[in-house]
Amino acid sequence: MCGMDALLLPFRWIYRGLVWFANSPRTLIVSYLLMIVVAGVLYSQAEHKSAADSVWWAVVTASTVGYGDISPTSFAGRFLAALLISTMVLLVIPLITAHFASRLIVDDDAFEHAEQEELKADVRRLRALVEELAARQGIDLPEPVRPEPPSPAPPWERRRRRRRR
Repeated sequence: MCGMDALLLPFRWIYRGLVWFANSPRTLIVSYLLMIVVAGVLYSQAEHKSAADSVWWAVVTASTVGYGDISPTSFAGRFLAALLISTMVLLVIPLITAHFASRLIVDDDAFEHAEQEELKADVRRLRALVEELAARQGIDLPEPVRPEPPSPAPPWERRRRRRRR
């Protein structure tokens, strides 16, 4: 394993964990509830508040409503609030939204794999029939246009290459 691969390995693990995490609604909901409870307990310790007030603070803070009835005064409490808000706004809420949005956006008209393979076979048979008919009639068929294979180059490089041609 080269140096760059070793450097990127933790990021790959994090990415795989996020993908697993995002594709499980049960995990998302459980993690949200766990974050609320843990933040409530930590807030209770940092700010010396009751458990009920601390969980209330965690719910209000995590939802980014922020009524202002309870707010942290210590550095630890403020740091916890910043961490909770950042985690919820940048990670948990987008993952929940993306998960449910992906469930809503389903193309019921999309072909299944077997249907795609059947269509490909039909097109191959039709092409063979057309070629056979053209050969009987003495007609030269144009060569089919084949799409270019995908380039491993980034999009901006592909544009430069097209311009040079």
